[in-house]
Amino acid sequence: MNEYLNVIRNNYANFTGRARRREYWMFTLINSVILILLQIPVQGAVIAMAAQNEADTAPSAGLTGVTLIFLILLVVYSLAVMVPSIAVTVRRLHDTGKSGWWYLLNLIPLGSLVILVFMVLDSEPGSNKWGPNPKGVNGGTPSSAQNW
Repeated sequence: MNEYLNVIRNNYANFTGRARRREYWMFTLINSVILILLQIPVQGAVIAMAAQNEADTAPSAGLTGVTLIFLILLVVYSLAVMVPSIAVTVRRLHDTGKSGWWYLLNLIPLGSLVILVFMVLDSEPGSNKWGPNPKGVNGGTPSSAQNW
């Protein structure tokens, strides 16, 4: 949860620097859970309206008040986290040694699979042109791994 709040509070539109895998994936996990929880009532209403129209019963009045509130919350939340989600992805790309412009691969078919692979890759060891390694490892293996 701290990583999610750190992205929202401290790095809202920060496209510089590097983000560890943990920061990226915790933000993505919590963001996905919130989006799913906001979508459940909206999807339920859409399914109910479709079933009612298919049954040829009286036309429904549309979205109820509670569903409309969840729909508005979903739209507002989605717009509010758009910039930080792009920013954390760009910083994660920087951590793997890639330019943030690689994010544009999401615009072509199957490009998001390439981005997914980049998000899973380990950090580039040592410093790169976007800053020092956020893990604090300076190019070599940690001392605990040298004994293996």
